Amino acid sequence: MANLTNEIVIIGGGIGGLAAALATAESGKKSVVLEQAQQFGEVGAGLQLGPNGMAVLDRFGLSEEIAKIAVFPKRLVLKDVYTGEELATMDLGEAFKQRYGHPYAVMHRSDLHRVLLEACEASPLITLKTKQQIEKVENKDGGVVVTDTNGDTITGKAAIGADGIWSKTRPNVSQDDVVPSGYVAYRGTLPITEITDDLDLDDVFMWIGPNLHLVQYPVRRKELYNQVVVFKSYDYEPGSPNWREWGTPAELERRFADSHPVVQHSLTFINRQFKWPMADRNPIENWTDGNITLLGDAAHPMLQYLAQGGVQALEDASYLADMLHIHGENYAQAFQEYQKERQPRSAKVQTTARQWGEVLHAEDPLMIQLRKMIFGGRTSQDYEIADWLYGGYKRLIKETVNA
Repeated sequence: MANLTNEIVIIGGGIGGLAAALATAESGKKSVVLEQAQQFGEVGAGLQLGPNGMAVLDRFGLSEEIAKIAVFPKRLVLKDVYTGEELATMDLGEAFKQRYGHPYAVMHRSDLHRVLLEACEASPLITLKTKQQIEKVENKDGGVVVTDTNGDTITGKAAIGADGIWSKTRPNVSQDDVVPSGYVAYRGTLPITEITDDLDLDDVFMWIGPNLHLVQYPVRRKELYNQVVVFKSYDYEPGSPNWREWGTPAELERRFADSHPVVQHSLTFINRQFKWPMADRNPIENWTDGNITLLGDAAHPMLQYLAQGGVQALEDASYLADMLHIHGENYAQAFQEYQKERQPRSAKVQTTARQWGEVLHAEDPLMIQLRKMIFGGRTSQDYEIADWLYGGYKRLIKETVNA
């Protein structure tokens, strides 16, 4: 890696890193994005984008491209994994859009990544580099030095660590470790033509039961069907160093043994070769060390029960753009103000995601009955429960920033 001087060095070329690059470009600053893979891309399956995430994509001028490939579902539906009973629904139609200003969308992660990547490629302020295995990031001589695994360095005025849950940037501010949840996910997509059930392609379904759930929805213009199966491992032992080994296909079959026939049939399409042990980290109060800060999963990795992991990274990028507008090249101050706004909100999302997981996966019969009563007392347009999440997105108006 050549020894270069850059305005802002962004470690990580995923959704958060690319959004951070667009944020820096919006503020008129150059950046270089360092991606460890051979090429820029995104693995995984489907992604849900609440209106708070869609607001950011609109801010960056990407709404039209997103609309070409996304699916805009009519409802979010919770169903009993054993009986098929609808437990709760949320209407995502006009009332929802009017309340929150933007629609709810679902799409393939790789499609969102591609839209962000193409926007970055089109910007003369953004440089993209692959095959960059970063080892550490340091403040030095009023700027930053990023060192790769070969000992080569790249310098800049500031650095943004958007390098995920296993971030090499996070040790600058915290020596914490990941927190395994005891749950594992299997996920993937398949062509809609392979779905033989009479499934409603206008809704996002979540089938829930004790220690498990299944999420289903169409993506990529309804050409693909996304499925994510999540369950608590029977073999997981808290504190075990082998926590990434649990959650076998045999455990999957055991957990879902008595589930609804539609669920049973859906599970036959799940690829059992790849699994994702689910973990997060505890919220930390400080993300910033001088001219270095964190963004996305590097700052606040979370469980996916609120479908907010990627969305919170987008929120980070949007507010960071505001702070760079205001504070110019005073990166330490911009990062502190960015963190001051974003840390409390993302921490609430992190902890609420954990709590929501406990509600969805409840085992206790009394808790299940209480959940059913609460859900049963709501209508599909009772949005108050979501106001803090979808309506609580705070950012400065660009016109005010530029005034």
